[in-house]
Amino acid sequence: MKRIIPVLACLCMLVVQIAFVTDARAQRELIVSAAASLTNAFDEIGKKFEGAHPGTKVVFNFAASGALLQQIDQGAPVDVFATADQKTMDQAKEKNLILPDTRKDFTGNELVLIVPSAAKVPVATLKDLAGKEIGKLALGNPDTVPAGRYAREVLTNEGLWDGLQSKLIFGNSVRQVLDYVSRGEVDAGFVFASDTGAAKDQVKVVQEAKNHKPIAYPIAIVKSSSKQDVAKQFVDFVLSGEGQGVLKKHGFTKP
Repeated sequence: MKRIIPVLACLCMLVVQIAFVTDARAQRELIVSAAASLTNAFDEIGKKFEGAHPGTKVVFNFAASGALLQQIDQGAPVDVFATADQKTMDQAKEKNLILPDTRKDFTGNELVLIVPSAAKVPVATLKDLAGKEIGKLALGNPDTVPAGRYAREVLTNEGLWDGLQSKLIFGNSVRQVLDYVSRGEVDAGFVFASDTGAAKDQVKVVQEAKNHKPIAYPIAIVKSSSKQDVAKQFVDFVLSGEGQGVLKKHGFTKP
């Protein structure tokens, strides 16, 4: 019995130590939900941030801005939220999911029409999309994907939206649209200019689609975050000269 007590005491201490280490690791993990178009730029920014803040691990969740909003609204643990449009962040504010005072516009983008590099169907302008040669046109689902929403705005303003309904293929994110075009599964598609770098050998830009509201990306700290100090450090890093340099390198513009 005397031998059992010390063993039990050691086991209890071990359990406490494991729990402490696990909790410490969790405290060092920063979860960032960001628009799919930010994948490459934020991956690089995350590594630089970790280098400047030893002991902090940045975990990214990339998807369509609308889908990310739904996850946060349903209780997903997120510390920082970055969207590809103002509308989604406005909805996050309306739902009381972010700290309004932390919201900042940190970068911008351009919408472009792309085709597969090996495309044989001639597409030179937006008007060509109405031609019989174009069978499938991809864009993000306008309900959840900002790039798709901007594309719908452009096509509507150009008087093309209604006539293209039978050709439209909706993607779950702007990167899925990029995949459709790069694999030649569609004849053309709308993505952000920054996305084309991820498939520069598989797609070519036909033209910039300008007839839409300015594209500005906002970032904010999620209200339910238990790591708001670290979250603020990450937001500040994105806004810093180093963070802005990475975004510029990946094809983003000033907000």
